[in-house]
Amino acid sequence: MTTLRKAVFPVAGFGTRFLPATKAMPKELLPIVDKPLIQYAAEEAIAAGIDTLIFVTGRNKRAIEDHFDNNQELEMALRAKGKDEQADMVKNILPAGVECIFVRQPEQLGLGHAVLCAERAVGNDPFAVLLADDFLTYKGSGVTADLAHAFETSGKTQLSVMEVNGSDISKYGVVVPNGNSSNVAGLVEKPDADKAPSNLASIGRYVLTPDIFDILRNQPAGAGGEIQLADAINAQAANNAVEAVTLNGRRFDCGSVQGYLDAIMHVADRRQR
Repeated sequence: MTTLRKAVFPVAGFGTRFLPATKAMPKELLPIVDKPLIQYAAEEAIAAGIDTLIFVTGRNKRAIEDHFDNNQELEMALRAKGKDEQADMVKNILPAGVECIFVRQPEQLGLGHAVLCAERAVGNDPFAVLLADDFLTYKGSGVTADLAHAFETSGKTQLSVMEVNGSDISKYGVVVPNGNSSNVAGLVEKPDADKAPSNLASIGRYVLTPDIFDILRNQPAGAGGEIQLADAINAQAANNAVEAVTLNGRRFDCGSVQGYLDAIMHVADRRQR
């Protein structure tokens, strides 16, 4: 079975719910206490054994590239002041052997389109997709590691899912279950709450097989006039090629101001214990 080595991070969004803070700064660099959202996601991917990080960026997202790049001037200035611990932190944002690739999404046409923009960098390999907006706390090696292990067992696309009850289910891609097994019969993007096929919501962690690119390339626009990743996964599910893994942790929606504040309070509380 092919080992998972690549991860895609769609980071081209405007972050309009955080204006004016995100007018010049990518929302993915918003900090949870002292570490930006995108770094938490990158560390989760690396903990799963991934060594190639592919960032699908947009205009005014250069700061993400700068964050993961070396900053020798800052490092030298810190060491000159005897601040070696901080200098080591700056130097070791990513461990040795991890490569960053940056791909531009010229126009925001949906999550599916952002994933498609990474096709040349991914090639014919399986890959993870991590949405940094979904800040996850977890047990063990992490949510992406759980998906990677499931993929290595079956070779199928893997979705991280959690239970969502009530009207909020309409905010998610919702799993069409296939009996009591982990197999997924389908995925419906943001259904009306009374028409949701289950209470299992797909969240921002995936492991995808490379045939997803052919599906996305030929897929018409879906909800919101965008190329929806959920629609492509639904096509895979029709061929019995998708499984779900229950989230082993807690999710904070940092695409919303309240979710972001809740995440900060959660991390701050854990550090004080």
